[in-house]
Amino acid sequence: MTDAIKIDVWSDIACPWCYIGKRNLENGLAAAAADDDAPQVEVTFHSFELSPDTPVDFDGGETDYLATHKGIPADQVQQMLERVTGVAAGAGLEYRFDLLKHTNTVKAHELLHFAKEQGRQGETAERLMSAYFTEGRHLGREDELVALAADAGLDPDAAREALQSGRFLSAVRADQAQATAYGITGVPFFVIDGKYGVSGAQPADAFSQIVRQVWSEHREGVAANG
Repeated sequence: MTDAIKIDVWSDIACPWCYIGKRNLENGLAAAAADDDAPQVEVTFHSFELSPDTPVDFDGGETDYLATHKGIPADQVQQMLERVTGVAAGAGLEYRFDLLKHTNTVKAHELLHFAKEQGRQGETAERLMSAYFTEGRHLGREDELVALAADAGLDPDAAREALQSGRFLSAVRADQAQATAYGITGVPFFVIDGKYGVSGAQPADAFSQIVRQVWSEHREGVAANG
């Protein structure tokens, strides 16, 4: 029996390239899954806060945020948003920066760790990113996070308790410390089997190629040890 390939993904639910990278990874894995000897893969999401100083409630839109917090000229922001919206569309995602509500994401990361404990992390990551980038939901608010947790198949009362207790904050901080140890300064960042690092929202084909390569290494390892 060949062990599954482990893919550890550092990302932030408020990172537009992270949602694109997530979708490209999924599409790449789906293509490899059609192989006769399909790779077995386990994906785990890890916390990374792009802007930990972001307030829970930011008054203004995406252009205002990037202009005031990041010092980027408004016309340049518009070009950036148009570009990422186009790339997202190519991945099958309909970004709505006109609806997006900037917020601090630490509670969303705590929810993802609770979801991991419940075996629903992938579904929850998808629900949170979709809500943030395509629906204009406010992911800094507890009620909104609990509703989205329920959408992802989690018990809403248990999700609320997890958020109110703060018991997963240490797991969020541990992920961030690991990112620092790995030298990760931007996301998405994918660590394949603990030895290959892939930075950025790579095309789906790139993910297909690397999981096939690593799966072949797994098979060779099994044969050598057999």
